[in-house]
Amino acid sequence: MYTVLVVDDSPDSLSLINDILEKEGISTLVALEGNQAITIAEQIRPDIILLDAMMPKLDGFETCTRLKQNRELQHIPVVFMTGLTDSQSTLKGLNAGGVDYIVKPVNPEELIARIKIHANNAQITSSAQQALDSIGQNLFAVNKSGELLWATPQTHDFLSNIPQADDWFNEVMIPAVRNILADVALQSHAQGVMYDGGSCELALVSRRVNGDCTFRINEAVEKVSGEEKLRIQLSLTTRESEVLYWLSNGKTNKEIAQILEIGARTVNKHLEQVFAKLGVENRTTAAGIAIRALTTQ
Repeated sequence: MYTVLVVDDSPDSLSLINDILEKEGISTLVALEGNQAITIAEQIRPDIILLDAMMPKLDGFETCTRLKQNRELQHIPVVFMTGLTDSQSTLKGLNAGGVDYIVKPVNPEELIARIKIHANNAQITSSAQQALDSIGQNLFAVNKSGELLWATPQTHDFLSNIPQADDWFNEVMIPAVRNILADVALQSHAQGVMYDGGSCELALVSRRVNGDCTFRINEAVEKVSGEEKLRIQLSLTTRESEVLYWLSNGKTNKEIAQILEIGARTVNKHLEQVFAKLGVENRTTAAGIAIRALTTQ
């Protein structure tokens, strides 16, 4: 399913749209203003962005323009949401790079239909772009059985620096690939893989209908995890920070329970503690605080 970034300075609007998307099983990210939306999009590439046109500081039109100036983000479709119905505003949104326009208050069925259309079109375009961009990246592809199909020259150069690379690739890398393909929770972010003298990061890039998959492999870069960042900045326990982290990534309570291998009731209890510590009353506001903390340098 898709991941949608909703950008609106109104918590009520965010909450309403979040509820609509959750009922459809669509993962939701939220941002309260334009600069925050750009930062989130850079870190967690959403499939589509729903963008309020009228916001303080950086309005939706300028936000869209800046998104489209970033080569890494320009393929993400932007659908404007606004109460403005005049043709000049509509034209301004399309000229900024938007692909569509939805008038508030949004119609749930229309919203879902437009998301599916534009997200599907973007995925087709993205697949073609990934093929064009493969030159210069450490990419390799395997079939559904985990057998190597091809690898870029950069990948071969990377492997040449690993001791006993052939054995390591077959005995360590391929099992790691199969684990990622078998577990949806592992497909949303890069996974660490150890080798003699170091480690690397393995990430799923694309998966075709026939089962062939493309992966990216890079040297691991030591960094503080999102969960740890939330724990430190918001004075949470380890488990509370883990629950809040996945909440900020648009996961439902049921999905969080599956990812962390705990009960759904336990997730609810941790969220109650998180809400109390953050001084908030709902998921949307808590997610907004978490995203701000995660995007703070």
